[in-house]
Amino acid sequence: MTTLKDAIALGHGGLPVVASAHAPSGAPDALERIAAQLGPGPFALILLFAASEAGPLALPARASSVFAGTPVIGCTTAGEISSQGYCEGEIVALALPSQHFAAESILIEDLHRLEAEHLTGLLIRARQRLARAHPDWQGEFAFLMVDGLSIREDELAAAIAPGLGPVPLFGGSAGDGTRFRETFVFHDSRALQNAAVLTFVRTACPVKVFSLDHLQPTRTRMVVTEADPARRIVRQINAEPAALEYARLLGKDPAQLTTFTFAAHPVVVRIGGRHHVRSIQRMLPNGDLVFFSAIDEGLVLTLAEPSDMVDHLAGELRRLAEPGPPAAILACDCILRRIEAQDRQMFGRISDLLRDNRVVGFSTYGEQLGAMHVNQTMTGVAIYPPLGDGP
Repeated sequence: MTTLKDAIALGHGGLPVVASAHAPSGAPDALERIAAQLGPGPFALILLFAASEAGPLALPARASSVFAGTPVIGCTTAGEISSQGYCEGEIVALALPSQHFAAESILIEDLHRLEAEHLTGLLIRARQRLARAHPDWQGEFAFLMVDGLSIREDELAAAIAPGLGPVPLFGGSAGDGTRFRETFVFHDSRALQNAAVLTFVRTACPVKVFSLDHLQPTRTRMVVTEADPARRIVRQINAEPAALEYARLLGKDPAQLTTFTFAAHPVVVRIGGRHHVRSIQRMLPNGDLVFFSAIDEGLVLTLAEPSDMVDHLAGELRRLAEPGPPAAILACDCILRRIEAQDRQMFGRISDLLRDNRVVGFSTYGEQLGAMHVNQTMTGVAIYPPLGDGP
């Protein structure tokens, strides 16, 4: 178990800038252990990223009792990132002290009934309340957690975009390990499905929202010729059965297609001058391919190949540290990155990089960046000590 010293990055006067903690999800007193590690606060917000073994239906109510008086949000994960790096079977907490942060969360309860105009109004009013309450704080970001099996992330990202104004948004889709059975988001004392939680954060700390991936487009292209967009299923590529054609382009036997194959050989689409990943989640028994994000007939897909994940991540983290090291990085890291790290025997080195750079968060079933739902990326926010604080 991590110690209080491990859990807290200190700023000016020895006060915590951001606090994090973690405990085994199966421990009966896991939340009490986390509360002891975080310290007394006061906190503007506590985020929980919990393995499915934590008992997600009961967890939010327990957390509301343990952290009484502090708003608690969170979600289930496809793996956790604690102060020790990659971990599994844990509950990871990130706490934002009231001295440096203010937050307002909006629960979106039914992703199949998105009322865009109403939602835009809620978001604008929440932003304005935080700005009026803390006019001298210039740092701000929005954090989104969404049911990772809802298949509604693309529609949600588009619906909330008009209400964000200048606030940069990132987020992640809740996970369920590699089971893909049920995912939950937490809001106060409730665990919800088919729902999302959007949180605006205003802070005295400089912040930088980022997104990174280590994938390079190749010259190999393919066209989706038959699909079921509502279920993110591709039935045909280049007028051939989807899995057979994908395997042919890779030079593999279709029987060799596994989650590891999909992680190592994703496809990308070009939107607005940039390539965005459209990762394959799994192959169905009939040879159809299920994707993690929006797909449609006529879409041109380009095969991508990974560069060295360790070197790429190390370089990106160095860039984030160029103004001085962050006090913490809150990250949403795609499950396919974790799978690739395991398959390519980079898991330990990636985990060490995350630990050494104070990255905390969770592995996702997809990531959000602004108005886009993406895959096989790490999105997040780097939080720096308030101006005048040391590292």
